[in-house]
Amino acid sequence: MANASLHNAWAAGHFILLLSALRYAVAWVTLRWSGYDFWYKATFLGALISYAIVCYKSLGTPQPNKAYLHRVLVDENAQYFLLAAFWLFTKPVAFAVVPYATFSLFHALTFTRTNILPKAFPSNAPPTVGPNGQSQLPQSALQKKIHVWVKSYYEPAMSWVARFELIILLRVLVGAILFRNSILVPLCYAQFLRTRYLFSPFTQDAVAYADAWITAQVQGPSIPPQVKKGWEVARMLIVRCCEFGMIAPQRAPAAAGPAAAAPAPARQ
Repeated sequence: MANASLHNAWAAGHFILLLSALRYAVAWVTLRWSGYDFWYKATFLGALISYAIVCYKSLGTPQPNKAYLHRVLVDENAQYFLLAAFWLFTKPVAFAVVPYATFSLFHALTFTRTNILPKAFPSNAPPTVGPNGQSQLPQSALQKKIHVWVKSYYEPAMSWVARFELIILLRVLVGAILFRNSILVPLCYAQFLRTRYLFSPFTQDAVAYADAWITAQVQGPSIPPQVKKGWEVARMLIVRCCEFGMIAPQRAPAAAGPAAAAPAPARQ
């Protein structure tokens, strides 16, 4: 398949994900359950499309060997692909949609700016020379606004997503206690977060923030010593579990976030 077709299919997956997530959110907030499961599954099907294409471009054709498996385990997009498949085939957890929808919002906006708007509203102005020495078409006011918005809010959004992913862990832990989801869900999701902590500075910052906040709460004068001691023991166990059997990072985290390494369109 040509690069341009892969690029369009990658974008289509993100648009499917984003629109399905919005429709699912409306059903969830308004308690209108018609099509509830359909839109939830459509959200993660869109995720699987986009992440599968990115994984194919970065990792190549799947191979039954340890070297390929290692590359999958340390690849950020492969991690989110596997997690999307996990959410697709388990009982719906509404919060799980939020990180994927956030990622897709930025990718959909960028694709709109770079691919849809120039074709829908072509400019007659001559190309200009960019900072890298390559010629580029002039951008409309709307394209510039989208670019500024994405650039301004990307990192804050990724930090927010990292913190929200910790909330998802709390949600599935409570769900397991209340028998709303299987005990395997928090166990598998915790493993995903372990890997994210190793590779993502955003997740590292989120964990540090949560650790500092909980520690500050339990150090209050009205907190019983047993609670303080319990947190110290729990914190030590969490650290040991996070460090056990982790694979050392072999590359830096992707600069543009999950599913950002979109296949480049063919040059015209």
